[in-house]
Amino acid sequence: MSSFRDPSADEGGLSAPAHLGPLGKAWWWFHFLVLVKLARLRFVAVLAAIGALIVYWDTLKAYYDRWTRPTSTMTATASGLEWFCPMHPQIVRDNAKDKCPICFMPLSKRTKSDAPDEPLPAGIVSRVQLAPYRVLLAGAQTVPVAYRRLVREITTVGNVEFDERLLSRVTVRAAGKSRIDRLFVNVTGQQVRPGDPLAWIYSPELANTAQNLIDARKRGSADLERNAADRLRLWGIDAEQIDEVRRTGTPVTHLAIRSTANGHVIRKYQTEGEYVDEGAKLYDVADLSAVWIEAQVYEDQIGVLKTGLKVQATAVAFPGRTFTGQVALVHPHLDPASRTLRVRFDIDNPKHELLPGMYATVRLQVPVAETDSMIRAALEDWRDRTAVALAFGTAVLADAIAPLVTLQHGLVLAVPEGAVIDTGSRQVVYRQTEPGTFEGVEVRLGPRCDAYYPVLAGLSAGDEIVTTGSFLIDAETRLNPAAGSIYIGGSSGSKSASNAVTARQAADAGEETKIAAALAKLNAADRRLAEDQRFCAVLPDSRLGSMGTPTKLMIEGRPVFLCCSGCESEALAHPAKTLGHAARRFNHRDTEAQRNPK
Repeated sequence: MSSFRDPSADEGGLSAPAHLGPLGKAWWWFHFLVLVKLARLRFVAVLAAIGALIVYWDTLKAYYDRWTRPTSTMTATASGLEWFCPMHPQIVRDNAKDKCPICFMPLSKRTKSDAPDEPLPAGIVSRVQLAPYRVLLAGAQTVPVAYRRLVREITTVGNVEFDERLLSRVTVRAAGKSRIDRLFVNVTGQQVRPGDPLAWIYSPELANTAQNLIDARKRGSADLERNAADRLRLWGIDAEQIDEVRRTGTPVTHLAIRSTANGHVIRKYQTEGEYVDEGAKLYDVADLSAVWIEAQVYEDQIGVLKTGLKVQATAVAFPGRTFTGQVALVHPHLDPASRTLRVRFDIDNPKHELLPGMYATVRLQVPVAETDSMIRAALEDWRDRTAVALAFGTAVLADAIAPLVTLQHGLVLAVPEGAVIDTGSRQVVYRQTEPGTFEGVEVRLGPRCDAYYPVLAGLSAGDEIVTTGSFLIDAETRLNPAAGSIYIGGSSGSKSASNAVTARQAADAGEETKIAAALAKLNAADRRLAEDQRFCAVLPDSRLGSMGTPTKLMIEGRPVFLCCSGCESEALAHPAKTLGHAARRFNHRDTEAQRNPK
C-alpha cells in the first residue's frame, strides 16, 4: 500500500479534516474562504473601491477640508487675539501662520487691546509696507521732490474785432443848418489819414461868427474878438484860417471837416447836397493799428489769468507771423452754458494785417511762480517757518525765507503727474519714509503744467515720492477697509519655492539700503559711532538700522546705540553687560581692520 496521501481527500467536503486541531481548523477555514475560494473576488472588490472613490471624491475632499481647516483666524477674531512681530511691532496679522515680511520670523500672540494706538499724523491718509519682493513686482520707483521752473501755457481761439478805443465818429460841429456841398471821401472802406479833408460844408452861422470876429477887431473889442475866435476854433476852423479872416477882413462861409484818425471809413451817413443840423453824423472811422481778440478760456484756466500778461497771436492768413499783445480784460461773468469765460487781448497791428472778423490763435504762457495761488502758498509757508525759527532761535531764519527766495527766482516745488492720485475729493501722493514703507500724503496742488503739478502744501523738498507704481500701492491700501495702517507682503497663501527664494534675495538686497537710510538720519558724529558699533548692544544679532533709526543712550558717560527703543529698559537694567557687548563689537571691528588692512 502506498504511503502517499491525497490532501484533497482530507477536506471532508465543506468541513475541516478531523485530525486537525482548533488552530489548524481555523487556518483551514481562512485558507478555504479567503485565499482559495474567494481569490478572484478580490480584484472585483478593488475595482469597486476605486469606482466609489472616483464618484464620491468631491464629497470626501469637502469632509477632509472641513476636518483639517485651521481655526486660528476664527478663534483670534472671536477672542480678540492678533499676532505681531516683536522685532517690527508695526507688522500685525490675524493669522498665526503668517511670518514677518521683513525678518521672516514667526509672529507672537497678543490681545488686540494690548496693541498700541498709533494714529496717523495729520495729513497722512494711509500707510503701507511692502516686502522687497512686492516692491519689485509693483515696479515702484521713487524720485525726490525738487524745485522746477514751470510755465502754464493756455491756447485758445478767438475773433479779431475793432478796438473800440480807436473808433471815431465825424460829425458836423457848426451850429444851425448846414449844407454838404462836397464829400471828399465818398466810399465806405476808403483809407484816411489825420488831416485829410473829408467834407466841405456851407454854414450861415459860420459866416455870421466870422463877421462878428471882423467887427470886434475893427471896434477894438478884445473880449468879443476872443469869443468869436473861440467859437470858430470849436467848430473846426484852424488857427491859420482864423488869422486869414483877421488879415483880409473877409468872412469864411465854408468849413472843411478833416480826419483826426488813421484808419478807414466803416460807415458813411450822408450824401452831397443834404442839409444837416449841428451834431449830424458824417462818417465812422476805425483805426486798425491795434485790434482786439475776443477769446474764451475754460473754467480751470481762470486762476492764472490777470491783466498785463504777454500773449502771442497767429492767423491762418499769415503763416509764420506772430503778433504780440497782452491781456486787456478778463470779463467778470462766466457763460453758464459753455462754462467758459471771455477774455480780451490787445494786439499790436501796425501794418493793419489783422482784419476784424478773422480767426486768430492766442497763446499765453504764465510762469507758475507769478500766480496768486503760489504767492499765497509761499507766504503761508514763510509764516510757518518764521514761527518755528522764532521758537527755536534765529539760526534757522535763513531756512524760513527759502520759499520766498525760490519763488523770486521763478522756481516752484513740483511733483510728476504720474505720482498724483486724484480721488475727486482729494489728491494723494505716496512718500517713501523707509525702504519698503510708503505713506499716502494728502497734498494741495496747483494746475497741471505739462507733466508736473506745482505743490502748494503737503510736501517738502527732498521727499522721496513714488512715481511709477503709485496706483498699485494705492490699490493695496484700498483692498482693506482699515486704510489707516496696512502692512502687506507676508500673506499666508501658499508660495512656490522659487518665489520664496526670490523674496529672500530681494530682502537681502534691500537690507543694506534700508540700514543706510536709517543711519543717514543721525548726525555725522553719531552715524560714525553707529557704523563702528554695527550691532545692537542688547541684541548682538540685530544690525543697527535694521529696525529704523538707532536709539542712542549714554551709559556711564559712554555713548551706546540700540536697535530700537524697546531695548532701553534692558540696557539700563544691566549697564555693565551692555557696555561689554558694545566694547566687544568695537574690538571685533579693530581686529578685522588689522587682519584686512586696506
